[in-house]
This record gives sequence, structure tokens and C-alpha cells, in this order.
Amino acid sequence: MLNLKDKKVLVVGLGKSGIAASHLLLRNGAIVTATDSRQFDVLPQAAQELVNSGVTIEAGKHTPETFLLSDLIVLSPGVPADISELKKAKERGVRIIGEVELAYQLLNNIPLIAVTGSNGKSTTTTLIGEMIKAKGDSVFIGGNLGTPLSEYVLSGSKSGCVVAELSSFQLETIEEFRPFISVLLNISPDHLDRYHSMKEYEDAKFRVFENQKKGDFAIINGDEYWSADITKKIKGDVVTFSRKRMIENGICLENGCVISTIENHSGKICEISQIRIKGVHNLENSMAAAAASLLWGCSPEMVAHTLREFKGLEHRLEFVREVNGVKYLNDSKGTNVGAVIKSLEGFSEPVLLIAGGRDKGSDFSPLRPLIKLKVKKLILIGEAREKIRAALGDLTSTVYADSLEDAVQIAEREAVKGD
Repeated sequence: MLNLKDKKVLVVGLGKSGIAASHLLLRNGAIVTATDSRQFDVLPQAAQELVNSGVTIEAGKHTPETFLLSDLIVLSPGVPADISELKKAKERGVRIIGEVELAYQLLNNIPLIAVTGSNGKSTTTTLIGEMIKAKGDSVFIGGNLGTPLSEYVLSGSKSGCVVAELSSFQLETIEEFRPFISVLLNISPDHLDRYHSMKEYEDAKFRVFENQKKGDFAIINGDEYWSADITKKIKGDVVTFSRKRMIENGICLENGCVISTIENHSGKICEISQIRIKGVHNLENSMAAAAASLLWGCSPEMVAHTLREFKGLEHRLEFVREVNGVKYLNDSKGTNVGAVIKSLEGFSEPVLLIAGGRDKGSDFSPLRPLIKLKVKKLILIGEAREKIRAALGDLTSTVYADSLEDAVQIAEREAVKGD
């Protein structure tokens, strides 16, 4: 456990996790300074109010001396670990951890289930939490999903279990972080504006298994290209899920049903048609959640009940409404190519796809077969629209829109009943 009494601690980045970390550090006796590249007057109100609690705030710049003179640096996930001030502090021997590691070391041994992946993290994290609630156990659901782990520690709540969504950014800065159950859903190209290579991004995701030991559980997607290699390196007990093949120890599909072959938990869970959230990606999310929940001690009946009742989360293939026989779906959490592939795979109807926004260094060519097969019109917006048109625009009718509102209006004019 960290000894923070009278230690000079620097919090880098004042988003939600940085604010929560600052309060947690103060409560544990640290002398806290926080730095953010934004000017003070544009920081969140909660960040500005840290001054009243005794935090020294350096806004609008990062002062190298502050980094070098710290006993500990707590890094917010949105701040890249390779900024020059951090590099120099690391060379000087200053310890650097993330907000998740800080919270973990102060959790007092509450069992932790950690969920990561390029897509489906929030849905799977929430599903696991709901399944554990169905068992009657108290559970905290948070992390990258919404409430930082530090905020949970601050609350003083004593849940029987913590289910945390984790991003690759958060996993970059762990040291001792060790979940009882780790889930890695999938890996597809993402955040390549931050990572220097796909391997670097993959390695950050794999860190969720890094500190696990025998008796801990690692749940992996057996249909992913990396599954065989990572299985050899995991020290915990590996449980696999697969849509495409039978699994000896895990979750798979048979005769239209989700079944478990996990030791002491084998048998049918439910029919695929009973799962309320639709799409192949949500089938995988459901299988991963089922594995984690069964290992926690939930019964197949509890798991099945949750899968039948869970409506899904906002912005994740969320059904908005049907107008004149045309279905409108909000999949705005589909922020990388892998997510869009999984979404499009689930449609038999013709699709009018609104796409674009910020370019995170993605290669859009893996979308070509599905765009050609499923998309009758491609409506492009934002910074990435020219790059997407160059990669995909020859496959279907493609136009630019000036805004999301404009794109929806174009789609509405072009769509016919059944789209």
C-alpha cells in the first residue's frame, strides 16, 4: 500500500480521474500539486475548486521543475506518457503511476473484475455488473465507463466486488494492478495517433493480465488472431469464448444456444434469440460477460435473466425510432474500424451509413467488403471524410455533408421503407 503522508505528489491532467485522484491523495496526507495544459479559467469547475482544498494548480503550462521535484507523479489517462517533462522525471527516478494504480493500491483487497478491449468494454462491464446484482451481491461499476476508481475509494463504500472498464491508456501506467478476473474482448486498430505501432497498442491491452497468478482468471476471445500467443504468456487460468468453434473451457455456441463448458459451470445458458441486445458484437459481449459472471459464482439462470432483460447502453447500436418504415440507429460509440465492421455484420437490411469525424490514424480498407455488400449510401462528415472517401468512395454512392444534422437530413431524403 502506498505511503502518501507528506509526500509531494503531482497530478498531471485535471479531467474526472485527475480531480478524483487529487482528492484521494489529499485524504491520504499528500502535498498535492496539479498541472494541466489548459488555462485555469477553462478547467472544469470541480478542478478549479481544488484550490480551496489545498491543491496547488499550475495551469496553462507544465513546469519541468515541478515534475523533477515530485516524490510521485499520478498521470491521468488522457495525457501521453511520452511528453518531455515526464520523460525527464522518469530519467531522474521519479515514480510515475496512473489514477487506476493509485486507486487499486487503496482498494483494500476488494475483488476486482477488469474489462478491456477496443470495442464493447462498456456494454460488457455493465452486463457483468448487472449479472452480479442479480446474484444479490453488492457491486461497483465504473472506471473508464464513468466513475473513476479513485472516486469509489473516496466514497468509502464497501462493495463485495468492483467491475471496472479499462482503456489502454489506463493500463499503460499500472504497476501492481491485479484483477481477480480479467477480460480482453478484442483488439482492432485504434488510437494510432497516440501509439507508434499496432504492437505498442496491443501490448498496452495485454497488460491487463500482467500481474495475475494461478487462481486468477483471464477471459479471452478465442476468435482473435492474438489469442493463441497470449494464452502461452498468461499465468492465470485461461477461459475462452468463441462464436466460431467449440471451446473446452469457456463459452461457445451450439444449436442456436449459448452454452458453457467451464468446469463446474457447464450447460446451456440461453438461446441466442433470447438475448435482447442484437448484433454479433453484442453476442460476443454477452458471452464474455457470462464467462466472468459464472466464474464469480452467478448461476446460469441469473446470467440468462440478465441477457433477456438488458436493453443496452446509449450510443451503441441504440435504436432511436422508426419513421416511414426506416429504422434510425445511433452507433456513435463506434469510433474505430473494428467497431463499424462488427455493427455492419449484424444487418441484413440496406444501410445508409453516416461516418467521419476525427481521424485517429485508421486504415479504412478493412471496411471495403462490408461497404460494398451492405451500404447503399455513404454520407461523410468531419475531418476524416476525404480519407474515408479515398478508401471507400468507389464502392457505393458517396456524398459529403456539412454537419451531422445535414447528414441525417440527406439520409432521410434518400432512405426508403426497409432501410
